[in-house]
Amino acid sequence: MNDLGSHIVIPSVTGLGETGLDIILSDAKSHYFNYYWLRDNCPTSFSPVTRERSFDIFHLKAAPRARSAQVEGDVLVIDWQDEDHVTRMPLSWLETYSNGKRRHDPADLTRVAWFSDHYPSVPRFSQPELVADAATRAKWIEAMLVHGFTIVTDMPDSDEGLTQTAELMGFVRPTFFGNYFDVKTHINPTNTAYTAAALELHTDTPAEEFAPGIQFLHCRANTVQGGESLYADGVAVANAFRERDPEGFKLLSEVPIPFYCEHDHYDARSRQYVIELDQYGEVEGLTISQHMADIFDLDQRLLDDYYPAFCRFGRMLQEDAYMMHFMMKGGECMVFDNHRIVHGRAAYSATSGDRYLRGCYVDRSEMRSTYRALVSEGRFKA
Repeated sequence: MNDLGSHIVIPSVTGLGETGLDIILSDAKSHYFNYYWLRDNCPTSFSPVTRERSFDIFHLKAAPRARSAQVEGDVLVIDWQDEDHVTRMPLSWLETYSNGKRRHDPADLTRVAWFSDHYPSVPRFSQPELVADAATRAKWIEAMLVHGFTIVTDMPDSDEGLTQTAELMGFVRPTFFGNYFDVKTHINPTNTAYTAAALELHTDTPAEEFAPGIQFLHCRANTVQGGESLYADGVAVANAFRERDPEGFKLLSEVPIPFYCEHDHYDARSRQYVIELDQYGEVEGLTISQHMADIFDLDQRLLDDYYPAFCRFGRMLQEDAYMMHFMMKGGECMVFDNHRIVHGRAAYSATSGDRYLRGCYVDRSEMRSTYRALVSEGRFKA
């Protein structure tokens, strides 16, 4: 009932149907809620210990239906028809989900695109401070979610230092290269990165069905001539490409292409979208690697349009407006989103000094999970 004089709304149940009920909430509007949904999300359906649903809706002998339902104070009380069970559902909780909105996700942050002049502004965090302080770790991961690229300084000069840093974010995620990889000149290289040659802008391991999300590159030494690091924000480039070449953008975001990585003991293959879109249709990132692109086994007429668009985008990634250049320093760790940030390097002289990077990966889902745990209470308060 709505008191027109004071505009106070008294929530009330206005109807019990076969599949759900209608209730007027504080916005003075009538909202429908499905009985299955109400029963499945009864507060008693969840274990406060495991924080998992302990009620199994599959075991109901009949479709749930309310015998009666009424508002008591700030709670909806439902007496179920074929069960000896009563649900007490807070109205504030119902209001949160009354319009079919997604559950709030603190890790769903707006991405901020960056350009070639970004290096002085790259968020930097001291490794010992990350280890010591949870609030600093939260700021670090927030910077990763927003910018996709950070630099961790004061790294220990050890294999264990990289592991410790990665595990602040999540579990080390193996690939067909193993749990870790060492980027230095190899006698019999299995990857272009293991040579002194230039390495074009790319994302790593696109041939994996689900390529790892976050890359850690710990610079242990870098005294060679050349070898300048190259980074670009795929979000910035793809957003501009969408404006410049909408038909090309459509092809690269809707037509998956094959990637591969093959050697004596592995033969990885996948199909990926070069431009990746999120749940809102916005650019989330990229999967691209010219040296790991497989034979484009697409219709040849489609390739009349796809190949030129692919090349236009690849050239755009290298434009001066987007590509950040800098020299990595020993004791730094580059941490970046492997599904957003393309990276590469200029050629260097292998005999002019020592260049040694050690790397590993963590999945993006692990990073987001850690962030949520650091900044929110989740559904269950301690």
